[in-house]
Amino acid sequence: MASELHEAIFTAKQERHKNLFLNYRNLNIFPVELLKDEGLQFLERLYMKRNSLTTLPDNLAQKLPNLIELYLHSNNIAIIPQAIGNLAKLQSLDLSDNALQVICPEIGRLRSLRHLRLANNQLKFLPQELGDLKELETLDVSMNLLKTLPERLAQCLSLQCLTADRNRLHCVPRQLCLLPDLNELSMAANCLTSLPLDLGRSMELQFVFVDNNVHLKGLPSYLYNKVIGCSGCGLSLQVSDVKQLSLALGELSVPLPSEVKSIGSEADRVLTLEEMAMRTLHVAYSRPRKDAKFLSPFLLPNSLLDLLQCPLGHCHRCSQPMFTIVYPKLFPLRETALAGVHGSVYTDHIH
Repeated sequence: MASELHEAIFTAKQERHKNLFLNYRNLNIFPVELLKDEGLQFLERLYMKRNSLTTLPDNLAQKLPNLIELYLHSNNIAIIPQAIGNLAKLQSLDLSDNALQVICPEIGRLRSLRHLRLANNQLKFLPQELGDLKELETLDVSMNLLKTLPERLAQCLSLQCLTADRNRLHCVPRQLCLLPDLNELSMAANCLTSLPLDLGRSMELQFVFVDNNVHLKGLPSYLYNKVIGCSGCGLSLQVSDVKQLSLALGELSVPLPSEVKSIGSEADRVLTLEEMAMRTLHVAYSRPRKDAKFLSPFLLPNSLLDLLQCPLGHCHRCSQPMFTIVYPKLFPLRETALAGVHGSVYTDHIH
């Protein structure tokens, strides 16, 4: 294994490779061969995923000055040296799934950084210097111990996707509402009790995921009709051979909607009758007048009629309209390979 490592690094030096793959090498320390003499001056992308590294060398930027992408996912890195800020050309840094407890303020000196991934660490706070990353487009800090996000993140004017799922966040800094390019905000499985009333005012923000925040009572009106997700539409059952349930009424057997997968258990994920009724009425009242003569305008109060005309959101999986607040309490965060694709929460607008 050691000889293969030496050969890979030697070949990269001799042939001036731009990419070097050192994943799954059982590395406990950073290879000294990478740092000898002039280092790898031409290297742009270094992949060191799934090793056992605990730290990074202080002279990394000096020996690898042209690094654009550095992937260190799934190591045991506990400390990032202050010298990390000297990687002037770095655009992508992945430190997910490590043992980080602190991020040094010098990370704010990575002025070319566009993608920063810090998921699944032990971070309790983030440095305000993250706000100095003017080119940052993607920030993933999910699965940490964060109770708040730095207000200076609002200065990351290029930020498009912010993922902070599974932390201990109690609020969303109102300053984030000012981010002009923010398109996706995911803060599922936190301790949110409210959201800023200005959230969603920007036309760019189209995807908001806040499921599994059980104390969250509603959504700002600016989020109405934006994609806020749905994990309970029934289109993707976990069991492939689930049979359609039916309700026996004497000799009559009435098939239940496909959304109803089981009944009677708190662990069951069942779409509420209230939600299904609202969807059915929405379809009925959305028909052209000539096709809906049977509907009387006095069947529903004006508040519900207004709601039927303007749903709180649409499912990103089945595109059906959504109306109730049942989801944040009943539907857990879905495990998917796509970070940021989660369920949603709905405002208690009909009460």
